[in-house]
Amino acid sequence: MRAALPLLVFALATGGCVQKIAESRVRSALVEAGLSDKNASCMAGRMVDRLTIGQLRKLEALKARAGERERPVSIGEYVERVRRVGDSEVIAVTASSAGLCAVGLG
Repeated sequence: MRAALPLLVFALATGGCVQKIAESRVRSALVEAGLSDKNASCMAGRMVDRLTIGQLRKLEALKARAGERERPVSIGEYVERVRRVGDSEVIAVTASSAGLCAVGLG
């Protein structure tokens, strides 16, 4: 049992690091897709908690279209773009995260 304690502490410590790295990557991908820093920061943590790495990679592939980098896209525009992913859970988590952030509860 004593030997397992350091492993448990290590797993908990690195789990937090992995969570922060994933959240940072998702936030960056959301900004790159055209969302404002404020909306991306709000949505990223919730999305990392609820989606798998594979699902997050689908979102990471959504890049801003030409001309969209000059202005942030609205949350609604981003959710519409996410519909192209074709994963109902990704759409639901994105839409609920966007909604909560839009009303200040995210």
